[in-house]
Amino acid sequence: MNLHRKVIELMYEDTLTITEYEKVKDEKTKLTESKEIVVQDNIPCKLSYKSVVSTSQSDTSNELMQVAQIFLAPEIKIKPGSKITVHTKSGYEQSYKQSGVPAVYETHQEIMLEVFERWA
Repeated sequence: MNLHRKVIELMYEDTLTITEYEKVKDEKTKLTESKEIVVQDNIPCKLSYKSVVSTSQSDTSNELMQVAQIFLAPEIKIKPGSKITVHTKSGYEQSYKQSGVPAVYETHQEIMLEVFERWA
């Protein structure tokens, strides 16, 4: 592992859980239903926030928005539509969804997040 990656991973003070909504067949009843399935758990990460000023050409007012972003190892794969639950070291827990394509680098990846409201 290269030195840059080790330094970045020193920032990972939070963990995340990746949950997917999958169709599961009950062996007893033979019925298929959709359920939340945890596919990866306890993944080290860093949750970060930044403020962004949003302006509209038709509006003269500016809107201040907070954007959440997660940093994690580059080999972790998160399918589009997955729920990403972040557990911070201070005990805060929030579920998000991916809001774009991950920026993947040799040392880490960065994923922009939106608050998870419900399964699509």
